[in-house]
Amino acid sequence: MHTASPAASFSGITTPLRRAEAWLDARGRGAWIVLMVLGFIIAGPLGLVMLAFMLITGKFKKSTYANTETAMFCRSRHQHAAFRSSGNSAFDSYKNETLKRLETEQEAFESFLQRLREAKDKQEFDRFMDERAHKAATPAQAE
Repeated sequence: MHTASPAASFSGITTPLRRAEAWLDARGRGAWIVLMVLGFIIAGPLGLVMLAFMLITGKFKKSTYANTETAMFCRSRHQHAAFRSSGNSAFDSYKNETLKRLETEQEAFESFLQRLREAKDKQEFDRFMDERAHKAATPAQAE
């Protein structure tokens, strides 16, 4: 005796839903947002269901739209392209040296910023302790 699987019983439903999802994905994040807003207009719970679906499936994530022109400025995509050879050995060596120099400068700058933050925190803490000591000494003098 053959029993139908749950997936088979919903095959007529899931196929149009998958096609609708692919169609919306092809149009981008804006299409999903428009659909969600329409869901809120038609019936509030429908909009909430759409919002939950979009959050669970990651429709708001930027990685969904990695093929767009704006993704060329993304750090991970840029770093991947930076290690690709151009075919010109002189340029590749210059590029590698420049990238190493920039990485070193970035690390030095980040450590400078960290030292600056620590100095600022120490200054604020010292000021707080001075004010606290001053307040503690003031009532004793008044008595």
